[in-house]
Amino acid sequence: MRRSISLALALALMLLGPAHAQTAWPAKPIRLIVGFAAGGSTDVTARIIAQALSERLGQPVVVENRGGAGGNIGADAVAKADPDGYTLLMATSSTFAANPNLYKTLPFDVQKDFAPITVTAFIPNLLVVNPSVPANTVANFIAYLKANPDKLNFASAGNGTSQHLSGELFNSLAGVRMTHVAYRGGAPAVSDLLGGQVQVIFAPLVEVIQQVRAEKLKALGITTAKRSPLLPEVPTILESLPGYEVALWNGLLAPAKTPPDIIDRVNRATTEALRSPEVKARLAEQGSEPVGNTPAEFKAFIASELVKWRKLVEISGATVQ
Repeated sequence: MRRSISLALALALMLLGPAHAQTAWPAKPIRLIVGFAAGGSTDVTARIIAQALSERLGQPVVVENRGGAGGNIGADAVAKADPDGYTLLMATSSTFAANPNLYKTLPFDVQKDFAPITVTAFIPNLLVVNPSVPANTVANFIAYLKANPDKLNFASAGNGTSQHLSGELFNSLAGVRMTHVAYRGGAPAVSDLLGGQVQVIFAPLVEVIQQVRAEKLKALGITTAKRSPLLPEVPTILESLPGYEVALWNGLLAPAKTPPDIIDRVNRATTEALRSPEVKARLAEQGSEPVGNTPAEFKAFIASELVKWRKLVEISGATVQ
């Protein structure tokens, strides 16, 4: 009889164990790693999402910036982190679609070492120049570059980032030459653009919109196929340069083998936040379009983006040592 009771208790504890673990998570703060410097587009989006997740998960979600190597350093840290739900990554199209096609080797596999959670937003890049550049449209900017090859430097948030690729694709399609200067994030790149150390950048709209509105920088074109409602007067680059389009995205991932119930919970909390008027409004202020999809959809999306960006890399001729 006692043996039967003991077995029954043991079975009950086994059944309760997973349920208890599920309700116990999260029991401590969660790290959200950003592979770029503070103040950039990815960082701003991450902090919006982190605040919304903190409110919905009942634990602080702390943003940790680990910039460098086009987001690879931050991604590698997450790939090697314990898959316990306490380390997440704000991934970007640069790191997860462009970099695998630009770098000969990476310390992680974007399709095997991560558990996709959801795409958070789509983001346009904006072609802006220092006021010293004598061009006010994409067409006369191209004409100036053709007359002055190698005279201008274009900045980026790092080798292999979307900003780097956007500039190299522009060079290739327009038949011009600008010199690439890589920084450890978007914020220091924009700072040097304002100071005139570099003259051009293809930056996420949020990183430069205030300077454009203050007329400290000149906006020449949007990299996406449609104009931004935040700057409707700024044309797309595509309107002057056929074939040019670069669309960016970011999303949440966790280390591979993170328990599915934790992935599902973060997914539900994030998609709920992305549907909220407050988060939608804050992302819209950056020109970002909130998304929110399932882990399976995000996984398929990454696979399709790898193919798309491989073609963009081939067209641009961009490489990273």
